[in-house]
Amino acid sequence: MKKAAVAWVAVGAGAATALWCVPLEGSLFVVSGPGEQSAPGLADADAVRVTLRGDHGGRIVTWPARVTRLAPDTPEWETAAPLVAAKRLNASGPTADLVARWAADGCALTRLAPDGPPDAGEALPDTSLAAEPRGAAVVRTTRKPFRLHRVRRR
Repeated sequence: MKKAAVAWVAVGAGAATALWCVPLEGSLFVVSGPGEQSAPGLADADAVRVTLRGDHGGRIVTWPARVTRLAPDTPEWETAAPLVAAKRLNASGPTADLVARWAADGCALTRLAPDGPPDAGEALPDTSLAAEPRGAAVVRTTRKPFRLHRVRRR
């Protein structure tokens, strides 16, 4: 978990969503909301399941997590938000401005703390958990490649 940059988070019985995260103090911190990533239901959830994957996409571990939303102007926010903002890639402006924007826009800074033993060994399924990709409005049909001339076969 110390090297995690992306975690797959499942809220309730819903599908897991890939979320950018920052490991800190034995927990994962996730920012979501306006101008940040979309994490449906995470800010209001009490518990989730977190799956971490390795460099080649294989699942390493899945564990239950307790969700805590940090509120602005609390000691927890003042400690964690600048550290999470410092790790934010492609952030526009200084860290202090980013933290202030998160507080003003109502972004959710949530802590995902381990809440029980991870699934390991015999608890992992033997079959693939692959599912059909979810539909998206950006999917287009593929056309045949364009050719300038006819290809002769001998």
